[in-house]
Amino acid sequence: MKDALSRRKVMAGALLAPAAALAQSGTQKAPKLWSNEYWAQKGSVKLYMFRKRSTPPKAGEKTRPVLLLIHGSSNSSRSSFDLATPGKGEYSVMNVFAGLGYDVWTMDHENYGRSSQTQSNSDIASGVKDIQAGMEVIARETGQRNVHLFGESSGGLRAGAYAMAEPNRVDRLVLGAFTYKGDNSPTLAERAKNLDYYRTHNRRLRDRDMIRSIFTRDKPGTTDPAIAEFLADEELKFGDQVPTGTYLDMTANLPLVNPKKVIAPVLLVRGEYDGIATMSDLTDFFSQLPSGDRQLVVLPGMAHSVVMGLHRQTFWHAMHAFLSMPVQPVG
Repeated sequence: MKDALSRRKVMAGALLAPAAALAQSGTQKAPKLWSNEYWAQKGSVKLYMFRKRSTPPKAGEKTRPVLLLIHGSSNSSRSSFDLATPGKGEYSVMNVFAGLGYDVWTMDHENYGRSSQTQSNSDIASGVKDIQAGMEVIARETGQRNVHLFGESSGGLRAGAYAMAEPNRVDRLVLGAFTYKGDNSPTLAERAKNLDYYRTHNRRLRDRDMIRSIFTRDKPGTTDPAIAEFLADEELKFGDQVPTGTYLDMTANLPLVNPKKVIAPVLLVRGEYDGIATMSDLTDFFSQLPSGDRQLVVLPGMAHSVVMGLHRQTFWHAMHAFLSMPVQPVG
């Protein structure tokens, strides 16, 4: 316990900027960041990983908090968390948090982006195994076996399921647009109409129109329409098909994360207009979490994607404030 407390104190001290500085993020020219690519191995499956920091790693430096970002059902890692949007401001979560002093990682799950293409439907259980493989790369490269973990939408399910499976390797857990039981979700009710298809097919269509719909189905105007075009330009390089596994899990197999088995401190983040993560569903999950170190934050003017919304700075602020929370002394 003392070792964990000491590690968190060091990590908090390593951050380079206070949360208040996020208000100006994207308004000034971003500093040049260091980045590198890696590959994790899950059996015969190769998983692409990407890393950003403010400076290159060097021996003997002060420990930095590691933040691993987990993507959702329809898009791969770098378009989700490191999207270039010329003339539209900063949308890269990796840039923002690398600038704040985090060692930021992300990965493409099996059958997404640059990772191996297989016959799997890449369900949530497969995603947990992906994270386990990726964590070994992170431990090797950083010397740290514990990370902060953020997942959005089905990425939140992957992150939450991993936190249950490997509780001692998650420092703090942030779940955006998270689904517990899916109760009263209009988006999931609509999606369930295609349940037979998800059960019999391992791929579904993810074309430009589908990508656009991610940002308009809940409440048009919460995301700049140009962002969907930037995102589609990047994602369609990998084709117009993505796995059905997470859609099947979210429409037929919930709940997949037992809140009573998630022992890490948890931040639940919901956009005001999210059509998947309903308040009743989240408060049910929140009330059962065993840690007293937990928060539920609703972001005004935001919809399902808190990463790509017009008011994404409020998400950056909420997550950074939670991850850099002062550590209370034990005893």
